[in-house]
Amino acid sequence: MAKVTSRGAARKAAYLMDCAKTYYPEPITLVSGDGAYVTDDEGRRYLDFFAGIAVLVAGHNHPKVKAAVHDQVDKLVHTSTLYLNEPMLDFAEKLSELSPPGLDKVFIGNSGTEANELAAVLARHFTKHSEFIALAHAYHGRSAWTVGITGLSAWRNFGGEPSKIAFAPNAYCYRCPLHLTYPSCEIACARAIEDVITTETSGQVAGYFAETIQGVGGIITPPPEYYGIVKEILDRHGILFIADEVQTAWGRLGKNLFGISDWGVTPDIVTSAKGLANGLPISIVIARREIADAYAGPHINTFGGNPLSSRAASATLEVIEEEHLAANADGVGAHLMARLRALAEKHPIVGDVRGRGLMLGVELVADRTTKEPAGAAAERVLNACKEQGLLIGRGGLFSSTLRIQPPLIITKAQADEAARILDAALALADREFARA
Repeated sequence: MAKVTSRGAARKAAYLMDCAKTYYPEPITLVSGDGAYVTDDEGRRYLDFFAGIAVLVAGHNHPKVKAAVHDQVDKLVHTSTLYLNEPMLDFAEKLSELSPPGLDKVFIGNSGTEANELAAVLARHFTKHSEFIALAHAYHGRSAWTVGITGLSAWRNFGGEPSKIAFAPNAYCYRCPLHLTYPSCEIACARAIEDVITTETSGQVAGYFAETIQGVGGIITPPPEYYGIVKEILDRHGILFIADEVQTAWGRLGKNLFGISDWGVTPDIVTSAKGLANGLPISIVIARREIADAYAGPHINTFGGNPLSSRAASATLEVIEEEHLAANADGVGAHLMARLRALAEKHPIVGDVRGRGLMLGVELVADRTTKEPAGAAAERVLNACKEQGLLIGRGGLFSSTLRIQPPLIITKAQADEAARILDAALALADREFARA
């Protein structure tokens, strides 16, 4: 067993399963949070630019969300979906009003994984078909079925997986799977879905799953034309478009509450979770009425429609609106993107900077010409940032992309501080790779 020095690391080694992985050689134990900051058990304060994997859109301990939860604790904590409760109904009504036109029926669960499972059930019942199309580098959850539609080898580790899943090339412009260049490619990755339907399926396809921007896959951001082309193909073949907005909704991409709206299309089903209740477990499936009504159940979720989570979600939606968090994500995100692109000019180890709003990725490479992934360098930068008081994430097929997904409340000054720390960490990685 590796030597551990902190009390939290020692307790993890003693009591938690080894499959419960944490960041950093010496994991940190967080004890409190305030706004864009967290504090560990040794009193160290960190600027949190990963937000619990893009969850805390309104920041840690937002007073309005906290007050709603405290009030609800004294009334009703749990019901299950076998009973109605007023917070669940209030939230469902509000969500229906805010959703893209035509998406007006909601199921409230408690994880993105189960939301994607239910979306597949709806698609099967509505279309009477059983096959699905997913994207390379996709991540859709940790159940056996959602692992089966995940396009990353590191996360396809459950053994038995569902059949009848066809994978299409993703819109990874920096490493185009079709070896083309945007925009002269004419968005061939989107048009390739036609070939996938006709050559890799029976033609009886229930739905197409896509994260609006691939998060775990490395903040892979499709070009503006992508989803419009995809939707036309799907509609022509009678295939439902299921947008996985687990990470990209609630203003994170700037401008719109739902990220997919940035591409000017309306999916048939939307799933989401993470940031919706600002830290409390919740998920939603929103579908067109005729799709939702095609599945009469019975369906149940023990913790679905939880009163605490529903109150937190309603309060979070109010905060997003009242504090203009989508607009802040747009403005501060553009400022941070500019800072990151300046770092790319300065540091040879940076191969690509991409994303929208406050969902940004910095891909590291050992060589810009060959684009050889630099996963080890990304881990070194992740650790160096932590040592200097900044928490970020890491992802991508090669674990070589830094994930920057802070709370939507951050200021330009905090973005500048994050860029300063990242600058120093990248400089360290540059020197190490130069010596190698």
